[in-house]
Amino acid sequence: MTLDGTRSYVLRAPGAPGCVVVDPGPGLEPHLTALADAGPVELVLVTHRHADHTGGLARFRELTGAPSRGVLPEFCADGRSTGPRSGPLADGEVLEVAGLRIEVLATPGHTADSVCLVVSAPTGESPGEATGTASGTVVLTGDTVLGRGTTVLAEPDGSLGHYLASLDRLASRVAGLDGATSPVLGLPGHGPVVDDLGAVVRAYREHRQERLDQVRSALTALDAPLPRAGTPLPDRLLDEVTRAVYSDVDPSVLPAARSSVRAQLDYLRDVR
Repeated sequence: MTLDGTRSYVLRAPGAPGCVVVDPGPGLEPHLTALADAGPVELVLVTHRHADHTGGLARFRELTGAPSRGVLPEFCADGRSTGPRSGPLADGEVLEVAGLRIEVLATPGHTADSVCLVVSAPTGESPGEATGTASGTVVLTGDTVLGRGTTVLAEPDGSLGHYLASLDRLASRVAGLDGATSPVLGLPGHGPVVDDLGAVVRAYREHRQERLDQVRSALTALDAPLPRAGTPLPDRLLDEVTRAVYSDVDPSVLPAARSSVRAQLDYLRDVR
C-alpha cells in the first residue's frame, strides 16, 4: 500500500547550513541515520499521522535533537537547542527555516490531519535558485496526491467531502502561485515526482466524481437503499458495492477500496 515505499524529504536552500526533514518514515535505522547525516536538522515536519510517515519520528529526534511538528500534538516536541517553535501546525502558517519559506496548507481527506507544504524562497530572494524549479515553488503533498494511482480515504477519519474540498483548495493554490508560468512540481509521499501538480489534481477530482457515479449505479443495480446519515453502514452493503465498483483491482487492495467505498457512501448520505 506504500507503492515503492515512503518518501522522506530533506529541504534546504543553496548555502543554508541546516535543513528541514519532512516525514522521516518508519523506524528503519539505516534510513534514519542517512537522514540525520544530511543535517544539522533544524526542524522535522510530518504531513499526517500514518506510521509509514511517522514510525521513526521519536528515534529521529533522538538522533538529531531537532524539534518536530505536525497537526496532531503527539507529533510535536521541542528540540535540544533553541530553534523553530514547536506546537501543532496551523493552516496558513508560514515557516522560514533552512533558507526556505514553507507554507502549511490544511488538506484533510486522506486523514483529518493531512497537510501539504508549499515550499518557496523567502521574500526578496530568487525563487528558482532556492527550489531548483522553473516555477520557483514545489508542493510536498504527503498522501493527498500520490506519484502513481490515487489515495485511499483512510478509516476512521477519512472523508470524501473534505478530500474534494482539499483538492479544490490545492488546485486554487497552485493556480495562484506567483510566477507559476511553468507547471508546479509535486513531491508526493509515495511514488515518483509529479511533473504537473495542477493537472494531476484536476484528474484526481474527475476520478472521484467518476467513482461516485459508479457507486450510485451499483446501489441502483443492487436495489440497495442507503441508510440514513449517522447510522452504521451494513458490512454486506459495503462488501457488495466494493465488489461491484472495484471488480478489476487486485484482491490485496480490496480492504483499501472498501475504506474508500465507506467514505463514498457516507458522502452520498450527507449530500442527498
